[in-house]
Parts: sequence; structure tokens; C-alpha cells
Amino acid sequence: MTDLVADTPLSIPDELASNSRQRDDTALIVHPQRLAVLFAPFTAVASWLIPGEAPINPGDYALRTRRVLKSTPLIDGHNDLPWLLRIELQNRIYDGRFDPTQRLLGHTDINRMKQGLMGGQFWSVHVHCDKAQKHFDDPSWLVRDTLEQIDVAKRFIAEYPDVFTYCTTPSCVRTAFKSGKISSMLGIEGGHQLGGSIASIRQAYDLGVRYITTTHNCDNAWATSASTVAAGGEDEGLTVFGAAYVREMNRLGMMLDLSHVSHQTMRDVLSITQAPIIFSHSGAFAVTPHLRNVPDDVLRSVRRNGGIVMAVFVNRFLNMKEPSAVTIHDVVDHIWHLADVAGWEHVGLGSDFSGTPHTPAGLEDVSKFPDLIELLMARGATDDQIRLLVGDNLLRVWADIQRRGEEIQAEGSRPVEDEWEGRKWHTHYRSSPYMYRSTRERAIREGWGEPNQFNVGKTGKHEQKIVKTDEDI
Repeated sequence: MTDLVADTPLSIPDELASNSRQRDDTALIVHPQRLAVLFAPFTAVASWLIPGEAPINPGDYALRTRRVLKSTPLIDGHNDLPWLLRIELQNRIYDGRFDPTQRLLGHTDINRMKQGLMGGQFWSVHVHCDKAQKHFDDPSWLVRDTLEQIDVAKRFIAEYPDVFTYCTTPSCVRTAFKSGKISSMLGIEGGHQLGGSIASIRQAYDLGVRYITTTHNCDNAWATSASTVAAGGEDEGLTVFGAAYVREMNRLGMMLDLSHVSHQTMRDVLSITQAPIIFSHSGAFAVTPHLRNVPDDVLRSVRRNGGIVMAVFVNRFLNMKEPSAVTIHDVVDHIWHLADVAGWEHVGLGSDFSGTPHTPAGLEDVSKFPDLIELLMARGATDDQIRLLVGDNLLRVWADIQRRGEEIQAEGSRPVEDEWEGRKWHTHYRSSPYMYRSTRERAIREGWGEPNQFNVGKTGKHEQKIVKTDEDI
């Protein structure tokens, strides 16, 4: 989910956006900015030979793409459609207005997902940073709205069982793909949505959420966000409490997402995590120096860590100077750099469809994924590299994180009980049935008061005098 200023997308010729066009053996790809002519090199013949199927022309990128996506699920790491269900429909999806089997405005509907040959989708559960939550402990509706969005996302998935399968494990994704279904998973886009509570993380996991974006566009009790640094704030990285958050995410076997965090937070987390990490929707900082993107030193750390960076499709992250001129080729540039530095085993796809207002020309919606794959092949990517990119990497990383969590729990690690140091705890009444003498003494010393109990006084009648209101407790 991204908040951006409106830009006008640049159109590209239809022949570059079509995934059905037959191409010559040598693909001519003209980048509108660089006018570079790229010739697809011949890679291993085995890349185009599949047992039981006839060999195909290596320059037939459309057919190669279809074959790859027939054997490997294309999984998008980030789509904000549930946010739109809350904002536009107030979570009501049964009154006849919402029909995703029909063409909708925006980026996502079922038919276009099928056209995009999608095999899986992480649906983002997103609630904007609450400006009232200045001290991370102030009352807000964030947790309520997050729970409601988890609910509506799960109800949406369940409403179309012939299309979607709700999954909480990587093995479920494989099974769903074999049965022709689009696996659907949940991720929470912002630690602020959990009220600064590690206990809330556990409850989110029990509800089926499988990744948490550590921050969104605001700091929280765990870490500094990229937005804070972009606004001139200090990059303080991970907090002391944030280290406890990392420990619990590792113990649960939950994917820890570093998209949206500051660069120092990225480095801090990678220095202490006991499991691989993910970036659900980020680009390459060396290609475009936007603070939402990942620097090369962090990419090298991701490689050592065994994690994954899923390439984002947001115009401003792809080209800060000319976001309105961004095309599908810019996404290819970012993916290529991520793969060059981190390795093809550590890249994936994380569009931010239905959350970003502007997308690259040629990559306007979920139906365009095959076009992106074809251009990557034209650039020289092998079929095996594409399989890693579209889904195998994410499923491997997810399985590694899940397995590491099981190992940590088998070692006897208990749920983390740390709390944010600034949290204020409620007290109760002086006469409550406390377990410890020290508590009673403190209640008397601090004057915790007595309950109202309908203003019944010593006379046995209702009185107006209130000893201490509940609001004071």
C-alpha cells in the first residue's frame, strides 16, 4: 500500500504489452528511455526441453512463459484489494454490489488474475498509520480495523472456492496449484496495526496471517520507518523492544517483512534474526535511490541470510525523477539488479497492485504478469531462473522460516513476554482480591479508590456521591 501524488502513465506500443504475439528467434526490445537493443542469448538447451513435451523455439517467449507458469505457481507477494473492500464497501461483500468475476476498475479481479496466469496471492491487510497514536500506546481503532480486514479477506476468499484456496503453509500452495486454484494468503502491512503488542502477533498468526511488514509509513514501538528518514528524521533503526519482536517472529515461524522500514532497521534486523527475512514489495536502491528500496549491502546480506526481495511495481520507487515515464522495462531493470547482487535465488514479485495509484505502462494490472516474464526472458533469463523468481524462491524461504520456527520451539523457547517500555498499565480498586500483599499495600499507598457499584452508600440507599469513577482506573 502506497500513498503517492498523481502522475500520468506513459503508454507503450501494444505489441510490447501483448503476451500472445509470436516473436522471432532474436527478440528486439526497445527501451523507451535507453533505446537499447537487447538480444536474448541462447542458454542451456535443457531450459526449453521438458520431458514429455516437444522442444520449443527459445525465442518464443510467450510459449516458454506459459510452460513455466504451468509447472510453477506465480505468486505475488503484495496486493491491497482487502483494503479497498474496507474503504469502498465497509466490508460488505454479500449485498450484490461486489462481483469480482466481472471487470472492476483498478488493478484486480478474478478474470484478470486468470489472464495473468497467477498461481498465488498474498493479500495485504492494511490500515493507515493512526496520527493519534503518537506514543505507540495511545488508544486507536487500528487493531479493530485490522481484525475486520482479516475477516473480510478470509470471507472473500471463501466466497469463491472454485477460484481460491486459503493457505497458511507453503505445502498448501503447491497442492492448490496442482488442483488449478489460486492460493490466497494474508500479510499485515504495518506493525502499528498490532498496537505495539507481541501478544497480538501471536493472535494474528493463529488467525492465519503469515507475514508482518515491520513498519508502514510511520515509526512504531519496534522500529524506524523509511518515511521518517525521508522526512528528515533520524534513522534510529530497530528499538530494544524491536529485538524482542524479531525473536518472537522467528519463534513463531512467521515471515518478517522489511519493506517500508529504514535502511538501518534493515541492517539491524539482519544482524540478529535467526531466520530468513522477506521484502514483500521493494526495489533496488542502486537503480533508483528511493528510501523504500534496498541498498546493495543489504542485498548481499539477504543473500547470506537466505531471504528474498520481491520486486515492486510502484512508479515512484522505480524512477523518482520521472515517475510518469515509468514502463514495464523499469521493473525488469530493478529485477535484474536485485538478481545480479542478491542472486536469482533471492528475488520474487511483489506488485503492490490495488494499493498504488500508478503502475508502469505495460504492467497496468494483474493480467500483465506474463508480459513481464517474457521481457525478462528476452533480457536473457533462463526458464529455471524464472521459476525461482515467480514462486519457487518464496515457497523455499517460507518453508525455511517455518522450519526454523519449529526448531526454535523444539529447543524449549517460550512465547516472548517483553513489552514496550513506555506502556502504561491500568490499576484497579483498593479492595480488589489481589494475590499478593505488596499489591494491596501499593493500592492503599497510591489511593486506588473503591468501585462505584451503583452509588450504594453506607445507608443502603443509592447516593449521588461517587468514590472513584471507572475512567480513573
